[in-house]
Amino acid sequence: MSKTHIELGQKGEKIAVNFLKRNGYSIITTNYRTRLGQIDIVAKEKNTVCFVEVKTRQTQRFGRPYEAIEATKVRKLSQVALLFLKQNRLLSSPARFDVVSIFYQDIRPQIELIKNAFELDYHYLY
Repeated sequence: MSKTHIELGQKGEKIAVNFLKRNGYSIITTNYRTRLGQIDIVAKEKNTVCFVEVKTRQTQRFGRPYEAIEATKVRKLSQVALLFLKQNRLLSSPARFDVVSIFYQDIRPQIELIKNAFELDYHYLY
């Protein structure tokens, strides 16, 4: 199952959307892009806005998929998430970051949902 990095990421995001829907999330948008960066999936679970980062890997040579999210990525995701909340007048809504980690073991994807994976850093708002 050799895929390019982009193809693998796109397939992982489709799997993640379906997985989230089956687990009670409603999808607001996918691939939310701004000049600051991009968020894979914006969804709602009950009354909480969830910013979902999807990490898909075919090998664990460099660790589990979710371990690829470093501090600089967290900072960028916080900036983009705050912009989304501000533009949609949702700053007073509860919000969190979730990660969907997908690892292909043989042909079947192993999916792991990490809720509240890291904190939304509100100091990027100002």
